[in-house]
Amino acid sequence: MRIFVIIFLFMILGVASCSTSKINNNQSSQSDTEINGDTIRIANDSLEYEVIVFEPGFGSWLQTQKPRGFYSKNYLEQRNQYYVTIYNSRVYSRPRLYPQEIDYQSHIDYGYEVNYMLYHYFLFFEQKYNQKLR
Repeated sequence: MRIFVIIFLFMILGVASCSTSKINNNQSSQSDTEINGDTIRIANDSLEYEVIVFEPGFGSWLQTQKPRGFYSKNYLEQRNQYYVTIYNSRVYSRPRLYPQEIDYQSHIDYGYEVNYMLYHYFLFFEQKYNQKLR
């Protein structure tokens, strides 16, 4: 059994503890999304993946962005593949800002929710750390 794990681990300090809530998503009923302060976890046992975002401010920033369904799944997949390639190329040259490679494989259907969250994480990352992934 292979588990695909995408972990973003940057500044864990400042993660507030709040009650956990579930988000129902019309686009991907198979994924469970849990938000606990600034920690966001998306999991789907049938596809064997898990996304965990530990980033102060990401949850509140995400609420100010375009809603789910605004972008097509195909658009998000293409942008994520592009961003992952650039991000992963910087992992070894800038390990403090890019601590771990992202295992994103274009032939796997991660579903809309994972692609939506990953795409927005890259936008947040660019803005917060003044990085250009383009």
